[in-house]
Order: sequence, then structure tokens, then C-alpha cells
Amino acid sequence: MARAFVFVLDSFGAGGAADAARFGDEGSDTFGHIAEACRTGGGDRDGLRRGPLSVPVMLSLGLGQAAQTATGRVAAGLVVPTTPSAFHGAAEEVSSGKDTPSGHWEIAGVPVPFDWGYFPNTVPTFPPDLTAAIIREAGLPGILGDCHASGTDIISRLGEEHIRTGKPICYTSADSVFQIAAHETHFGLERLYSLCEIVRRLIDPLNIGRVIARPFVGETPADFRRTANRRDYAVPPPEPTLLDRVAARGNKVIGIGKIGDIYAHRGVTEVRKAAGNMALFDAALGAMDDAGEGDLVFANFVDFDTLFGHRRDIPGYAAALEAFDARLPEALGRLRPGDLLVLTADHGCDPSWTGTDHTRERVPVFGIAPGLPGGDIGMRPTFADIGETVAEHLGLAPGPHGRSFLASLVRHA
Repeated sequence: MARAFVFVLDSFGAGGAADAARFGDEGSDTFGHIAEACRTGGGDRDGLRRGPLSVPVMLSLGLGQAAQTATGRVAAGLVVPTTPSAFHGAAEEVSSGKDTPSGHWEIAGVPVPFDWGYFPNTVPTFPPDLTAAIIREAGLPGILGDCHASGTDIISRLGEEHIRTGKPICYTSADSVFQIAAHETHFGLERLYSLCEIVRRLIDPLNIGRVIARPFVGETPADFRRTANRRDYAVPPPEPTLLDRVAARGNKVIGIGKIGDIYAHRGVTEVRKAAGNMALFDAALGAMDDAGEGDLVFANFVDFDTLFGHRRDIPGYAAALEAFDARLPEALGRLRPGDLLVLTADHGCDPSWTGTDHTRERVPVFGIAPGLPGGDIGMRPTFADIGETVAEHLGLAPGPHGRSFLASLVRHA
């Protein structure tokens, strides 16, 4: 048997989704618009980065060709190798939403055919009977927020009132989420987790995908900072995922970052969390060192989405991509014959787009399998093809959704 590594660059879409217009996202292209902005100076920020987007390692693995497969055009301002060293293509999402659980579950072989529940963009946004039940069951003096908001903005705006009153900050977004921000010491981390468990039970009838604990520290808006102790309370996937199948065989599934939370800790045998993409990369490298034959390391690099996509920060997103690219050789150097490394995304979050929501996009699928040739895997009709490719690579029986692209690589030999 071999080992498999899946690195999800959270929100790193590549445009071109056939149904983007249905979501109001026609023309969105996270990678393409970042590259274009960097070419024309829109990606410059003093003290952060300047000039064209520089991601030579990902381009050498086929990122440029993957984006071209997704959109039909070459990303602006990039020097794309004509013969990348690895496999490359793109994938279309068939799940109903453009949220994190749907994208990740589909990557792991389980598309989401149903629609999640959402809260209306009104103030207040939560049903009054739900709010009353939360206050009553959790013994709260009340809640703050009760609206659609950016997490960092609402903490800055309401954090001091939260500390003074003991009322948690409750908010949502265009995703199917109920988010609760609270101070780690003034409110208490375990108390925040307990509150999220109460809310999770109360909103189950509304089919809300996730309740998210958003702990923070600091005493004033100038130094409020969210911590790595975020915890997602997600609805479990409706069918066994790739992770379940690997774990059921007795192998390790090491989830890096929020992977355990996304899958409701089902099929994840070990969780390794860290704060920030670079710390997450360190954790992923450690997991690669520890992985044995037949094991899966599944990593989510969340900063692309939360720090830069949702905040519509093009220079920040570009700098994060360049920092990630600079560290990829460390991961490539840990691969051995028989391994498989897949780089992909779960949705888009175009930092040039209007609003702060995710964007409905295709995702790049590229990577390397030492001992196998590279090649064009084309446009995959579902993210589930990624999971089925990993399953075949690890010697698992095929699942009911998606088809492996390993055979196409062998034909290129």
C-alpha cells in the first residue's frame, strides 16, 4: 500500500463554474483575478508584497493548466510551464451549496444533494423563539449581534460590550452557520463550547450546517484577536466518506486544522490544530513524517478564506499564496515512491468580488504521485473524483460517487 496527502487551499477557486449565475457569481475567479490584480499593481502593498504573482512551484505542478481547464484561459501575468511535472485538471461541484462542508464532503466522495437551512439577512436574523431558548437553556443575560456580519468586524464592534455584560456575540453569514464569539477568559473557553453544544441541538430542526465557536482574546478593539481554539459543531455527513473508509480499515486519518470539525470528527483518527497557514504547514509536515502505509493526511489551510477571501484582501491573499508556494518543496521532499499528493480547494472566495461571501467556482486539482507520470486529467464532473482517486490509490473499494483518474495517468505513461 501507499500513503496519500490531500492539501485543501481553502477557497482557492479557479472560476468557470457552469452554474455560477444561479449563485450570483458568474465571472468570479479567485485565482485568475488575484493574478490579474498582481499584474496591474492591484496586488501591491508596502511591507507585504509587490509585483506579479509568484507561485513557481505550484505552476511547475500544473496549476496554470488546471486554471485553464477551469476557465478556458491562461491566468494573466504568469509564466506557465508548457510541460508541468505532475497531473493537473479541474473539478466541478455538484453539491447544492458553496460552503465548506459541502465542498469538503464532496472531495471525500460524498456530494450534498440537499439544500442547507440559512438565516435571513435581517436584523434580528435569528428566530425570536430560538434566541429565547438559547438564553433560557444556557442561562445567559442575553445575546449581542443577532445579524449577518464579518467575524473580525463584529468582535471589534461588540467585544468590549461582550466583556462588560457577559452576553455572547451571535452572528451568521451567507453560509449555513450560527457563529458565537466569546472571550476565552472573561466568558470562558469551555463555557463557549458548552453553549455551542446547546445551540447545535436547538438548531438541528432548521438544518443549519455548522455552529462555530469563535474564541478571542484581548481587552480592546486594538488588540482583540481570534485564537486557534475555534471549534466547529457540524452535521455529520449523510454517508461514509473517504475518511470513514480509511479509518474502518484500521489506518490513520490525520486531520490538519479544521478537518476534524468539518466531518463531525467521524473518520478522523487524529486531529492536529494550529494557528495560521504556516503553523498548519508545520503540522502537515509532521503528519507526513508520521504517516505509515495506507494512511491519509488531510489538511485544510484556512487563512486563504477567513483572512483574505472574506475580507476581500487581494494583496493579503497573494502574499499567502506565495508563502504557501515557498514551503511546498518541503512537502515534496517528504514524498516517496508510491505516495500521492493532491492540491485542491473546496469553493471560491474571490477577493475582487462584491460582498464577503464564498463564490461558486470550479477548483484546481493538481499534484504528484512519484512513480506515476503526470498528465492532463481534464475537467472532472464532481469533486468526488478526488476522493475516489485517493481511495483507489490506497487500495480501497470504489465508492458510489465519482471516478478515479489514476487510470488516465497510467495511460499517459
